[in-house]
Amino acid sequence: MLVIVDYGSGNVGSIVNMLARAGIEATIGNSPEAIRSAASLILPGVGAFDSVIGRFSQSGLMDAVLERVRVGIPILGICVGMQILSLGSDEGDLPGLGLIRSRTTSLRSMIDDKDARIPHMGWSNLTIRQPSPLLQNLPQDARFYFVHSFAVVCDEAEQCIATIEYQGNDRITAIIQRDHIFGVQFHAEKSRNFGMMLLRNFAVIR
Repeated sequence: MLVIVDYGSGNVGSIVNMLARAGIEATIGNSPEAIRSAASLILPGVGAFDSVIGRFSQSGLMDAVLERVRVGIPILGICVGMQILSLGSDEGDLPGLGLIRSRTTSLRSMIDDKDARIPHMGWSNLTIRQPSPLLQNLPQDARFYFVHSFAVVCDEAEQCIATIEYQGNDRITAIIQRDHIFGVQFHAEKSRNFGMMLLRNFAVIR
């Protein structure tokens, strides 16, 4: 069963609705027991990095999620749920989960135009950099909905699966992957048909 981790800091309702529209069987997990029964996990996250990782730590669910990741089940972090897969963030002081060697960095520091609008809010087309089962049958220019002021920078380039262009920087990370660990900076649950396709792809990964 696909389980959406509900630790009080994610867009759980919208994800549930999109999965239902996509015909994907899923449940909400808000106990360690529910997490430990999962065949795959979605890790949402909305808000500031320290607030999200802090709530996750206090929820009592973090250890169960990490246990499942260690045994190799697929996990998908969405938005700040992706950012907390990293080692840490310029936005705060708390450590991330460190599941992908990367750092969450301010978009402002990545863009030369100091008058550029931050946060990045709206639709952007992906540029696919590496093959991934998450992108099966998606076109090269698939577009997704973003709302973010920070972006993940991977230590290892091959773990950056897709990027977008924003305000002159064409290497803003959109998707990361290490083995069975995936993260998307955009809101797949708000990205209509392409978001539905991506979530269907994730649901069949084993």
